[in-house]
Amino acid sequence: MGMGAIAGLIAAIAFAVLVIYLCLNLAKLMKIMDELKTTVQRANKTLDIVTKDVDNLSIEVEGLLNKANGLVDDVNGKVAKTDPLFTAIGDLGITVSDLNDSTRQMTVNLMKGVGKKKTSSFDKIVQTSLNRFKSRKKPNQTNYEPESVDFETSKLEAYRPTETPASAAGDITIH
Repeated sequence: MGMGAIAGLIAAIAFAVLVIYLCLNLAKLMKIMDELKTTVQRANKTLDIVTKDVDNLSIEVEGLLNKANGLVDDVNGKVAKTDPLFTAIGDLGITVSDLNDSTRQMTVNLMKGVGKKKTSSFDKIVQTSLNRFKSRKKPNQTNYEPESVDFETSKLEAYRPTETPASAAGDITIH
């Protein structure tokens, strides 16, 4: 066999090895392509299921959001209706505090004035008339003298406040 025949034989063997190698790689490539096709089909099925679920969820979420918006609007309306109530309660608290202050001051003034006899001009005229009448006694008449009224201040002193009243309603002093 000549050199040309050996070279042809080597070329034929190399070509056969190349064809076998390419066939094996093509078989592996076909297997990979089949697996890829199966994976893509599964992914498409999963995407279809997820898309349907997301569509259903979005419809439910939209309904819930509409209900929540209605509830929030209702609550806002009711809160707006209660604002005047809380304003009135605040004003009532201020009025009660002012009333308490006035009552305390009136009590303090009353307790300071208890025991002090204030005579009016009418009382002075009556007293002067009685004194003149007494000075002109008649001998046969009995002398009637009304008892003078003396206020007992010691009993009332126990009720007189010893401290200044609190400046705000709710101040409590414990002794």
